[in-house]
Amino acid sequence: KYREAPDGQILHVGINEAGAMAAFTAAGTSYATHGEPLVPIYVFYSMFGFQRTGDAMWAAADQMARGFIIGATAGRTTLTGEGLQHADGHSHLLASTNPAMVSYDPAYGYEIAHIVQSGIERMYGSSPENVMYYLTVYNEPLVQPAEPEGVDVEGIVRGIHKVSTGGDHELRVQLLASGVGLPWVIEAQQLLADDWGIGADVWSVTSWTELRRDALAADEHNFLHPQDEQRVPFVTARLSEAEGPFVATSDHMHAVSDQIRQWVPGDYLTLGADD
Repeated sequence: KYREAPDGQILHVGINEAGAMAAFTAAGTSYATHGEPLVPIYVFYSMFGFQRTGDAMWAAADQMARGFIIGATAGRTTLTGEGLQHADGHSHLLASTNPAMVSYDPAYGYEIAHIVQSGIERMYGSSPENVMYYLTVYNEPLVQPAEPEGVDVEGIVRGIHKVSTGGDHELRVQLLASGVGLPWVIEAQQLLADDWGIGADVWSVTSWTELRRDALAADEHNFLHPQDEQRVPFVTARLSEAEGPFVATSDHMHAVSDQIRQWVPGDYLTLGADD
């Protein structure tokens, strides 16, 4: 049952997105209004966030709210039984327009753990920032792997890390995916090797939007300060030594994974949830 507790509180507001966002904003701004920082974690149908209460999220940002916004049942395929009203293929594009929103589309639990830890440090650490974290999670069950030893934590937090290297084949391809799309490209990796003799490396893209923001910042710096050392976008640096073309997919529309096209060092194809 739901009850108040000194170490936290659960509010179950029902079908009341506007009221829930108001509660999130109140908790997310308590550090300023009451001198008592709280860590709100708002969980909702992904489609009913930026689609229905996006203006309230902008208002929360204007009030410098901090906290975690969890878009559950995300994507276009993981809740199809509820109809298109629940199918979210575009919330990350809407979130990308809000400069206070730090957006992620993780696939695995250990990725979420590092992202949340980074978010807590960024929002509540020694030099706190007035940002909110948006994470999309899904309704499709999948086996959660253990965190690999020596996992690329920087890559997880900044937007991309390699999760699997293909076998020793002459022909190669790079498979990029986020969220619930990752298990499918891992299956594709096996099919490519078994049926076509193609080695595929698999990359988990935890944030297409953060990769794009980093790349835009690098381009702006290089343009305004040509005399300084030129910055390389993080996604370009991570993929610079990868062999073969790049194929990207997610459970969202093409435009989500297309955000990084300009900085991928090679031929780049995007696939959406409807492909």
